[in-house]
Amino acid sequence: MNNNSGRKFGTAPVFFTAISTILGAILFLRFGFAVGTLGFWGVVLIIILGHMVTVPTALALSEIATNKRVEGGGEYFIISRSFGLNIGATIGIALYLSQAISVAFYVIAFTEAFQFFFDFVKGNLGFTVPRQVISIPVMFFLSVLIVKKGANLGVKALYIVVVVLAISIFLFFIGTTSHAEEAGFNLANAEFRNMDSFFVVFAIIFPAFTGMTAGVGLSGDLKSPGKSIPLGTLAATFGGLIIYFFITYKLAHSAGPEELVSDQLIMANIAKWGVVFIPLGLAASTVSSALGSVMVAPRTLQALAGDRSFPLARINRFLNQSREKDNEPVNASVVTCIIAFIFVALGDINAVAQIISMFFLLTYGSLCLISFLNHFGSSPSYRPHFRSKWFISLTGFLAATWVMFKISMVYTLLAFGTIILIYIYVNSYHRNRRNLASIFTNAIMQINRRMQVYFQKKRVSGAESEWRPSAICISKNTFERDNAIKLLNWISYKYGFGTYLHRIEGYYSKSTFKLAKAELNRLINNVGADSSVYIDTIISPSNTSAIAQSIQIPGIAGMENNMIIFDYDKEKPEELDDIIDNIELVRSGNFDVCILAASRRPVILRNGIHLWIKSIDEDNANLMILLSFIILGHPDWQGSNIMIYDICRENELKEVRQRMDDLVQSGRLPITAQNIKYVIQKEGIKSKSIINEYSADAGLTVIGFREESLKHSNKEVLEGYDELGNILFVNACSKKIIE
Repeated sequence: MNNNSGRKFGTAPVFFTAISTILGAILFLRFGFAVGTLGFWGVVLIIILGHMVTVPTALALSEIATNKRVEGGGEYFIISRSFGLNIGATIGIALYLSQAISVAFYVIAFTEAFQFFFDFVKGNLGFTVPRQVISIPVMFFLSVLIVKKGANLGVKALYIVVVVLAISIFLFFIGTTSHAEEAGFNLANAEFRNMDSFFVVFAIIFPAFTGMTAGVGLSGDLKSPGKSIPLGTLAATFGGLIIYFFITYKLAHSAGPEELVSDQLIMANIAKWGVVFIPLGLAASTVSSALGSVMVAPRTLQALAGDRSFPLARINRFLNQSREKDNEPVNASVVTCIIAFIFVALGDINAVAQIISMFFLLTYGSLCLISFLNHFGSSPSYRPHFRSKWFISLTGFLAATWVMFKISMVYTLLAFGTIILIYIYVNSYHRNRRNLASIFTNAIMQINRRMQVYFQKKRVSGAESEWRPSAICISKNTFERDNAIKLLNWISYKYGFGTYLHRIEGYYSKSTFKLAKAELNRLINNVGADSSVYIDTIISPSNTSAIAQSIQIPGIAGMENNMIIFDYDKEKPEELDDIIDNIELVRSGNFDVCILAASRRPVILRNGIHLWIKSIDEDNANLMILLSFIILGHPDWQGSNIMIYDICRENELKEVRQRMDDLVQSGRLPITAQNIKYVIQKEGIKSKSIINEYSADAGLTVIGFREESLKHSNKEVLEGYDELGNILFVNACSKKIIE
């Protein structure tokens, strides 16, 4: 990274670098072809679509650049400090390659200014001279120049280039042709043509618009990046947009489609003294663009190396070195020139244009996404002086992604594939740095906050919603058994929400706080990433105080908690005493109560869930059924089913059967009659004996209980199920509606 002492440029170099790249090779060589192929309105559509990407990017770039101090590396610095170094390195490498290849693109385009030479040789000597005869020496001369003289010479040359460019465009606008006088072109008779070729032409034209970020790469050499980047970039972007509209109109007005398509230097035939000044303008614009790219690309590479983005320390040190006298990234410049030489030798300007388009679109989409996420993330540290709008940034991101696929599905997939491979590789040797998972954290937190406020207001306004469980389980035996966490995970996987609170017994103090943090980390690690349960700790001297605190806190989903789950070891029935003592406390808050009797026997999930419904379970039955279907939705229970057992007297059978048949036929229970069994309770046979007989091997047995019975018979109500595995005792505070 360059330090402040080396900063020397103001806003003008940012603007001139950008505008001379925007009004560059594509303008002189391919815009006539585009107008001839697609017609005036077709090219206008290209300009609008292209600027739907570049204008949001310019606004996003300006916004992000005014939020924090921008160092060397331009777009890479902004991306890496917003998305993290690993993501920044991934996109930065792609960005650097596009910048380095751009050097070759502009050098290849520069050779077109010598069309008269190629025509002369072919006409007089009878053979075709390859473009590399000029492009390779030019590339060599440019490489020596930039390595020897650096950015100072490049910026000085920019002023000369911009003057020549301005004169060329001015002469183009004042020029006239016989076609313009005879054809009578106007907006009313302008046309669309060959729209099936729209995105082929778009891919060739789009690099013309990408120059708006060229000046950003000088960020490390700017006196005030937060001021110069927004001013220079936005002025160049909107200035280029306006000029392109007028140039498109002038081309359509001044020449016919055949002439526009066949003559790539058609502007020379239109401009006043165009034979001289249009090739000069082309040469000036391509040289300036090449200079801009060859100044910017090494600085991006140097910034990447400064952040240790490459796997070998030796490579990072080599690329990060600067020349002492002027702080120029000489080694990075040499590497950039070598890459450019390779593509200059390739010589196909259209192929190079498509590659550049893909990488630039990828970079621009990333910048717009950063801006969009920052709008929703509302980080306290995000306080830009200049602000775009979230919907503008979102439009830029979506437009960039869509255009990539429309240009070439293959190139897009290759670009994304390359980015993914680079990220995996970078992340493999920088695991301790901020990674992909952290990108959306702030935005998700804000969305969650807004949703919780929304749900709270809906509750206050009296809006009713479909019931779903939002359960809390409090236990100090977490490291002894995991039955309760598994149950909560089944409940919260798809339809419900679960909060597991591990109780630290004691009073809140510095030591218990440290213990709680340590045990929370241990718990999260033990549970694993696949769990859907929100896990936390609570410090409390007693179970009663822990329950009283917990039932008053809001649910993690923005809805109030409506269910408490207690658990106890079936082989330690004394644990039931504490649970029973707190049932009344919980019910005072209208909570549904579930008591999990945890068994040490293996759980055979494929044997399904058994529900036992008795005549006294009128309020409990629907909650038991709903919970069973919610639990069955977890992948652990795949291939299992629910069996409903209804215990009734013989004289009640007809009425009970009719009630269950009505539920099944109305479709409110996705089960068949084969899943329902009616068990006649004979005189002298206890319900517990029947349940022990039928459900000895069930994966989970669900049984209802009444609070009145618990008060009368105490824990005897929950005992006597010795043949069963895990049992879930359910008590509903009110009857649930099965929709």
